[in-house]
Amino acid sequence: MTAPPLANLINELTKLPGVGGKSAARLAYHILKRPTVEAEALAAAILDVKSKIFRCSICNNMTDVEPCALCSDPRRDPSLLCVVEEAFNIQTIEQTRDFKGQYHVLLGALSPLKGIGPQDIDVAGLVRRVQNSNVHEVIIATNPNVEGEATALYIAQQLKPLSVRTTRLAFGLPVGGDLEYADQVTMSKALEGRREI
Repeated sequence: MTAPPLANLINELTKLPGVGGKSAARLAYHILKRPTVEAEALAAAILDVKSKIFRCSICNNMTDVEPCALCSDPRRDPSLLCVVEEAFNIQTIEQTRDFKGQYHVLLGALSPLKGIGPQDIDVAGLVRRVQNSNVHEVIIATNPNVEGEATALYIAQQLKPLSVRTTRLAFGLPVGGDLEYADQVTMSKALEGRREI
């Protein structure tokens, strides 16, 4: 009974992470009620981000400049590297203002049940980066869940022959949670209490 254009918008919104049918319908009706100029601005912002944002060739962060602002910042310590699953995890760590090193984004985590193996994430790029630079410590900041733990152990195995200090965030983060939901204090404590693996 929903008009086809509205049903199409609801269907497209359900493809967003964490948006189910009811939330998608609420969002669609909200967009429909707003002035056309606001809908056009939303559509333009989506198209703009799709056309101008790409992955940094060094760290895989999302950026509009090459290299990204974090990789090109001379105040950041290139000997300290923090490994995260996704680019949006960087923001959570940056909010603490405690980490002054650089990042490496894996583009996911190992998940054999979902068919995601080592070839599907950027561990090889991380290993090359450590081999070809002056990295003294790699902090593994994958999510504290089964996939994140498996990924951390795999990374530690791959880095072991390189004799680089490899640490893991402390478990101030909730097990089974995601970094994007961690508050500033919890994230800061997790960075302080990282441990060797």
